[in-house]
Amino acid sequence: MDFFESLTLGFSVLLGWKPILIIIIGVIVGILAGAMPGLSPSTAVALLVPFSYTMSPTLALILLTSIYIASNYGGSITAVLINTPGTPSAAVTALDGYPLTKKGQAGKGLGTALVASTVGGAIGVAILILFAVPLAKVALKFSPADYFALALFGLATVASMGRGNTLKALAAILFGLMIKNIGIDPISGVSRFTFGSDQLYDGFTLIPALIGLFAVSVVFVKMESWTGAPRVMEKVDNKLPSLAEFMKIKMTILRSSVIGTVIGIFPGAGATIAAFISYDMAKKASKTPEEFGKGSLEGVAAAEGANSSSVGGALVPLLALGIPGSATDAVLLGAFMLHDLVPGPLLFQDNPDIVYGIFCSLILANIIMLLIGLYGNRFFIKVVSVPEAIMYPLILAIAVIGSFAVSGSLFDVAACIGFGVIGWIFKRYGFPVAPIVLGIVLGKMVEENFRRAVMMDGFTIFFTDKLAFIVLLISFLSFVWPLYKSWKHHKAKQG
Repeated sequence: MDFFESLTLGFSVLLGWKPILIIIIGVIVGILAGAMPGLSPSTAVALLVPFSYTMSPTLALILLTSIYIASNYGGSITAVLINTPGTPSAAVTALDGYPLTKKGQAGKGLGTALVASTVGGAIGVAILILFAVPLAKVALKFSPADYFALALFGLATVASMGRGNTLKALAAILFGLMIKNIGIDPISGVSRFTFGSDQLYDGFTLIPALIGLFAVSVVFVKMESWTGAPRVMEKVDNKLPSLAEFMKIKMTILRSSVIGTVIGIFPGAGATIAAFISYDMAKKASKTPEEFGKGSLEGVAAAEGANSSSVGGALVPLLALGIPGSATDAVLLGAFMLHDLVPGPLLFQDNPDIVYGIFCSLILANIIMLLIGLYGNRFFIKVVSVPEAIMYPLILAIAVIGSFAVSGSLFDVAACIGFGVIGWIFKRYGFPVAPIVLGIVLGKMVEENFRRAVMMDGFTIFFTDKLAFIVLLISFLSFVWPLYKSWKHHKAKQG
């Protein structure tokens, strides 16, 4: 099947009113969820995963990826309007978006964010389509040692992104790996850490754990810090930037979109890092760097182009190799498993309709997001004024219902709340939650491929297999380098 035949197959999946309606719903839900302060793309996707269980795998994944790409844009709405980023990556958007609102030019900030997000998303999807398939074909030749090395690379790069504390990120990863060890040994069949409980023979169900860590933990954090004070909204205009203003920032949007996609491909990097790096490069390349932080359209465009394009980049390792490129991709990996699908090279062979259906749905989702954003900004503004006393109990209720819906088990509900408490404790003491998810999701891949490689070829395979050795070396360096920088910085402060 050649490239154009594959795209034709993908668009044929979208024929009919159901797929189109699913994409529209996904885009609207994604924008609304992204616009709610405290929620993230991973939270939004995690909350909707259980409700996709009754859908066909194709429709379910189209819904979730549409939410994913739209929620990154949605985060810019609160960042521009009330200086409260709806998503972590939108924190960069707020640097120039909110100053525009204070100048009475919120419409320009929202319009720039929308166009940059749409262009960035389109470029990210284009690179995804071009590179995911060749990478998947190469991956068909990977040995168990190669897959172990790649999974370890995914864990190591997340560890290096622990917000300045690599050891805390490592602790979170190890905790996730420990959780994954609960249940039946995948090779020997021996039960591990079940403490005689039948409920734990299959380990913890992934979806309740994800909802607890991402959604319920947010509720507990907000409950702890909630003051009861209502949010104060600024007056917002709806005037979009002119065509001349868009032309001035076109290169910024294109450059940031490419940067965001490339950074998104690296597991663990994510939209936030892409946005910060792109913003910094845009400032250095700008003819008016002094305007950054004071209401620069270039600053808004750089942040939004990068964080939206990182979605397509992050989906490359997920679909081609089965390795999540971000926390949201880890949730999507759980959704694949829920529908008995395994992302990786075989997915392109066995289920090309699903893969290319996702590709084409992302193209359509970007177009729908642009249309909805152009005409719906004044309605989305109302979402940010939802009282916290209503929003967070609603999130908790959806989390409980969603956890129960997976298998009709109250144990899953208890697990969801338990993981919510764990996520809250981790966040309270500065431990990142995303590495826990990566540890849970990649734990099986690490363990099974390590044991298979050793059983087949012995420990020396990790030195004789060139690809495995190179990736393991990169993994080691990506973990040690942040520790070295931290030690050097600490030594310099003492000196």
